[in-house]
Amino acid sequence: MIKLYLSIAALLGATGVVLGAFGAHGLRGKVAENLLEAYKTGVHYQMIHALALFGVALLIQHWGARTALLTSGALFALGVLLFSGSLYGLTFGGPRWLGPVTPLGGLLMIGGWVALFVAALNLSK
Repeated sequence: MIKLYLSIAALLGATGVVLGAFGAHGLRGKVAENLLEAYKTGVHYQMIHALALFGVALLIQHWGARTALLTSGALFALGVLLFSGSLYGLTFGGPRWLGPVTPLGGLLMIGGWVALFVAALNLSK
């Protein structure tokens, strides 16, 4: 699982930089300002959670494959896919049903942080 989480973290980080640069240079003036802000939010959360997932992978390496850590990593990855992915889709004119997907992705990311908290509480066990 360490290799998978590190790979996903690296992919999220690399694509986050590419998407951020594209947004800054390729979208300005081409999409409405509110959509550009949503896009930037997607990139921002993607980058934060790429680093969080990287940290989870390192913690798994150090503490072992505890259920809470594995859950945290999975929730971070899926949360980014839904949260940031839906914001990117909406920016490029995707279907309106993507709007309700965004908060679902946010809830998954919050769940990832809660699972990481649980892992920390169970550290001494």
